Amino acid sequence: MERLTIVKVGGAVVEDPEQLAALISNFSQIEGKKLLVHGGGRRATKIAAQLGIESQMVGGRRITDKEMLSVVTMVYGGLVNKNLVAQLQAQGVNALGLTGADMDVIRSHRRPLKKMKMDDGTEQMVDFGFVGDVDRADGDRLAQLINSGVVPVVAPLTHDGQGNILNTNADTMAGTVAKALAGHFDVTLIFSFEKKGVLSNPDDDDSVIPAINRQSYEKYVADGVISGGMMPKIENALEAVEAGVKRVIITLATQIDGQHGTVISA
Repeated sequence: MERLTIVKVGGAVVEDPEQLAALISNFSQIEGKKLLVHGGGRRATKIAAQLGIESQMVGGRRITDKEMLSVVTMVYGGLVNKNLVAQLQAQGVNALGLTGADMDVIRSHRRPLKKMKMDDGTEQMVDFGFVGDVDRADGDRLAQLINSGVVPVVAPLTHDGQGNILNTNADTMAGTVAKALAGHFDVTLIFSFEKKGVLSNPDDDDSVIPAINRQSYEKYVADGVISGGMMPKIENALEAVEAGVKRVIITLATQIDGQHGTVISA
């Protein structure tokens, strides 16, 4: 099978012009077929504040009411997505911006009430609003686009098939897309962000753990080495390799050549 490289870039990189320029340049130089998934939460928070809309977060997760849904739809599907597409076109990459609603490529359901631990230590049932948990991605349609020479640029928005746009975690989307395309291509999934990889010491940028599998991950969590927002990223990565994705790498946004970072294996 042909090789496909899927790169997920986080909102912190999208917000930093220098890091973003480096990522665009490096992504354009990746040989073969490719796909980009992006976040944009920091930009959404900034735009919402300018519009007088308060951002509500619980456990690091955004609550998306109707007003915030309008903001994230504009920011993710418009401002961030189309800027990325334009910059890739300038590098000779035939990019096409998509949300999950376009061509029905990624469908989700609205997240049910979820019990969350609050800052004061108590647990409460939380309604996250218009947040989507992914059900499936259409690998056949995405493969058709990719095989026609298009480079999809996927925004973190999905739909429920009932006319509703839903705000969706970009890491989850990247993992879902990678799994859906694993039957069509030899897939490498790269989670790129502002660190060099998964760190054993958060205060030491060079303490990169070179490789993680399911067994070592569980030990790192039990020992407190891996915690917080890194956990869902690694869990998505492990699910991807266990579902047939060839390789998953967590690395610095300026080092997406496959030779750096933390390699996640089954």
